[in-house]
Amino acid sequence: MLSPLVGLSALLLFRATEAASGVTTRYWDCCKPSCAWTGKASVSSPVGTCDINDNAQTPSDMLKSSCDGGDAYYCSNQGPWAVDDNLSYGFAAAKLSGKQETDWCCGCYKLTFTSTAVSGKQMVVQITNTGGDLGDNHFDIAMPGGGVGIFNGCSKQWGGVDLGNQYGGFTQRSQCDNLPSKWQDSCHWRFDWFENADNPTVDWEEVTCPQELVAKTGCSRQ
Repeated sequence: MLSPLVGLSALLLFRATEAASGVTTRYWDCCKPSCAWTGKASVSSPVGTCDINDNAQTPSDMLKSSCDGGDAYYCSNQGPWAVDDNLSYGFAAAKLSGKQETDWCCGCYKLTFTSTAVSGKQMVVQITNTGGDLGDNHFDIAMPGGGVGIFNGCSKQWGGVDLGNQYGGFTQRSQCDNLPSKWQDSCHWRFDWFENADNPTVDWEEVTCPQELVAKTGCSRQ
């Protein structure tokens, strides 16, 4: 017979690894992400930001968001990429049921897509932002050309580039070629690996962050 302590540990492990269902959308607003501010969670360092020319900045609360008249932007290297035919890495904004920013900032989650052409594929995302307009268990995947949503720092950073639809962004792969070169590959990802999937549903669970993601944001949970 298992001791009560062992039984409790097994139960907690099961709860920690049990997948829940959720939804996804897409965005790229060029704003300083919420998890780039200090005090959001117990992390090694806030998420890194970049200047208007995509040069890395030293994390600081003195740097206002580009979407609030400041000079801190979302870095181009925080876009998605394919690891292989069935796995991608990337970043997302999120809102998770029963949790707050202190729980999810810089945490990583494995998303198993359960609908559209990408059903069965998986993506590991690090949470860098919070979506005030998101519902529960909602991952807003960051991808250039994905639509600016309720905030728009991209017109300032990219100049006169056509940003596509406010929600959803580009509709054709060729539109990615109008972006500055640093953002094009992760924009193409949407039409290649992601097969231009429109808001697929997911099963999700928290996982240990791959170092490849932490290296891009400079942020890991403590």
